[in-house]
Amino acid sequence: MSADPHAKLIYMANQISKFFETKPEAEGAAGIAAHINDFWEPRMRRHFFEVVDAGGTGLRPLVLLAAKSIRRPQPEHA
Repeated sequence: MSADPHAKLIYMANQISKFFETKPEAEGAAGIAAHINDFWEPRMRRHFFEVVDAGGTGLRPLVLLAAKSIRRPQPEHA
């Protein structure tokens, strides 16, 4: 098992990116953002932004570009 609790999420985002990297950069970033906005629940997007806010280590460059257009969910309430 990976020591990084976000490893699976990073892998999933990068897999989406690999598909969209065949398109022009702006179109690819928009496609990634649309996919994550449409199919990732708020909890997943919260974890995604934990990775992005910590520097985005492990995420492909197109994912980081797409992050600007991904909806940031509200913080969880304890």
